[in-house]
Amino acid sequence: MTYTEQDYTPHYSFIIPVYNRPDEVDELLDSLTRQEFRDFEVIIVEDGSAIPCREIAEKYTNRLTLQYFTKPNSGPGQTRNYGAERANGEYLIILDSDCLLPATYLNAVEEELQCAPCDVFGGPDRAHPSFSDIQKAINYSMTSFFTTGGIRGGKKKMDKFYPRSFNMGVRRTTYQALGGFSKMRFGEDIDFSIRVFKNGYSCRLFPNAWVYHKRRVDLKKFFKQVHNFGMARINLYKKYPKSLKIVHLLPGLFTLGTAALLLLAPFWPWSLLPLALYALLVCVDSATRNHSLRIGIYSIAAAFIQLLGYGSGFWRAWWQRCILRRAEETQAFRKNFYK
Repeated sequence: MTYTEQDYTPHYSFIIPVYNRPDEVDELLDSLTRQEFRDFEVIIVEDGSAIPCREIAEKYTNRLTLQYFTKPNSGPGQTRNYGAERANGEYLIILDSDCLLPATYLNAVEEELQCAPCDVFGGPDRAHPSFSDIQKAINYSMTSFFTTGGIRGGKKKMDKFYPRSFNMGVRRTTYQALGGFSKMRFGEDIDFSIRVFKNGYSCRLFPNAWVYHKRRVDLKKFFKQVHNFGMARINLYKKYPKSLKIVHLLPGLFTLGTAALLLLAPFWPWSLLPLALYALLVCVDSATRNHSLRIGIYSIAAAFIQLLGYGSGFWRAWWQRCILRRAEETQAFRKNFYK
């Protein structure tokens, strides 16, 4: 089903892969209707959902230039490619369905591109006031310098910025030249960003083009997500050995260090002091940023889950891929693209 204006060539095309999340799509589309800069189209691609969002899309036919497609399930990377093939904009903006955009989002993108054009860009993410305390804690753990080294769009960072698929913009001709997203099951957005740099395209962070990103709604799903991220890092290393940096090793080292300290604890209780100090640091920083002690306490759990989940996935994939020499397709969680 397609809703478009004839002979309309927009400046931007939003590409949104969707899997069983009609409520999130409703919120995202509502935020897009509030954009102050209006020269854009929206392309929704339903990736084999059992709970489609067709009726949601139909609500916005008079408020947005919107195209809605359905296809068999193949994961978000290939679904983005499907949408990109049907896009008309000069720039493609890739979003996750669990994002909300402030009204000034496209204003910020347009201002940056007018100041200095580039081929690829990305922006950071924040927690919306309506998010639950757990979601705000998870957002903290994915954006704080003390948990990620600032590599996901923070002002302080330990590595250069690689756009992620929850908030990524790319010139359509560049996207086509790179062949879009690869068939990697996880880490396909970093794979794309690595190819951007390897092929000499310009790429930078647009700090004011931020989105509200819900991420996961509970800590169990969050662990599964970051575990997959850790596994993806080894898969990326196998493809691009030089892509593995010190900052990517830190969660793995944290995981090994935590295990060692816990083993020492029955014999030397003071071994837990470093973990307690780190927990205090996270709690104080998050509570200050979120103006909530409750979120600060939740952030301790989220930070440990983020680091231990990523670290355990990292070592699991290292054992499977680097020691046992197994193929990527044999790894755990390979079918659960969106969960």
